[in-house]
Amino acid sequence: MKGMILAAGKGTRVRPITQQIPKPMIPILGKPVMESMIELFAQHNITKIVINTSHLAEVIEDYFGDGHHFDVQLSYSCEGELKDGKFESKALGSAGGMKRIQEFSGFFDETFVVVCGDAWIDLDLKEAVRKHKKCGGIATIITKRVLEEEVEKYGVVVTGDKGLVQSFQEKPAREDALSNLANTGIYIFEPAIFDYIPSDQEFDIGSELFPKLVEKHVPFYAVEMNFQWLDVGNIKDIWGVTKDVLSGKVPGYRVPGTQVKAGIWLGINTQVDLEKCNIVPPVVIGSGCQIKEGATITGPALIGANCQVDANATIKHSLVFDYTQIHNNAVVEEQTIFGDYGIGHDGEVEDKTQWTNLRPHPALNRLADVINKM
Repeated sequence: MKGMILAAGKGTRVRPITQQIPKPMIPILGKPVMESMIELFAQHNITKIVINTSHLAEVIEDYFGDGHHFDVQLSYSCEGELKDGKFESKALGSAGGMKRIQEFSGFFDETFVVVCGDAWIDLDLKEAVRKHKKCGGIATIITKRVLEEEVEKYGVVVTGDKGLVQSFQEKPAREDALSNLANTGIYIFEPAIFDYIPSDQEFDIGSELFPKLVEKHVPFYAVEMNFQWLDVGNIKDIWGVTKDVLSGKVPGYRVPGTQVKAGIWLGINTQVDLEKCNIVPPVVIGSGCQIKEGATITGPALIGANCQVDANATIKHSLVFDYTQIHNNAVVEEQTIFGDYGIGHDGEVEDKTQWTNLRPHPALNRLADVINKM
C-alpha cells in the first residue's frame, strides 16, 4: 500500500519555533513528530511514501533521506519555484500537493492513506483501510470524538446514515457545533479522487475538496475510531503533549533514556549527581548533558540533549530544547526554552534573560550549508 505525509505548511501557529525548523520536525521527547508517523506506516506495511515539502524542505529531506533506515521508500515533492536563482517556498495546499504528485508520476494507482506530518497517532491503519473499503466511498475521513468544550479547536464533521458525510464546521463555537466528531487529518482515498482536484493551483482537502464532494453528492464517509491522537497544532500543544507523555497519560509512547529512579530517565554521557541535585519526577534529561550540584528540576520537565544546567538553577514544569545553558541561580518556570526564545505555556514569547543558546541546532547548520551552495 502507498501513503503520503503532508509536510509543506509554514506552521504559522507554531512560530517562532517554525522560523527555524519545519513543523513536522518539532521533537516530542527528542524525536521529530513525523518520524513516529513514518514508523507507524512501516508497521502497517505502507512502505512507499511520498512527502510533500516546501518550508525549510531541506531539513526534512536531509533527516529522513530515502527512508531505508525506517524500512520504507521515501520520495519528496518540493513545492516552490526558483526566482532570481533562489528557491521560494510556495505550498499548493494538501489536495493540490496530491494532484501535483499524481500528474508527475501516477503514483497513486491504488487505495492510499494521507496523514498530516504534525501529529502522533497509534491508529490501526489496516483496520481503517478495511472500514474504508467496507463503506465503498471515494474517500474516508477518520474521526475522533472530542469533548464538547473542545470542539472550537477542531474542524468537525456532520454525518448522516452510516457515516455519510453531509457537511463540515471549521472550529465552531461550542453552542453552534452540530457535531463533536473531529477531523483528525487522516484520510483514505481511491485514485478517482483526482477527478475532483484542479491542476496547478492551491487546493485544500478539508476546506475545498470535501465541500466540493458534498456539493456534487459524491458519497464519502467519516469513520469514528478509538485511538490516541497527539496534535501539535499550535505553540501551546508542544508543552501539552510533552507534559501528557511524561505524566503517563499516553500509553505506548516510549520515553527515551534509561530509568535510573522512579520517574527519572537519563540519556548516555550525561553528568549528574542525583544525590547533590534536587530532581522531582517525572523528569527526562537527554544525552550529553551536565547538571551541576545544587540544581533543582521539578517535573514534569524535559531537558534536551547537550544542555548545561548551572549550580543552583531551578527548572520547574518546563521544556528545554537541545544545546541550552541555564545560568547560575536562574529560575525557569512554566516555559519552553528554544534557542533565543522563552515561550510561556500560554503561548506568549518572553525575553531571553536566564539562558544561553550554546550552539545552533545541527539541522540548521546543514540547512545553512545547503543555502550557501545554492
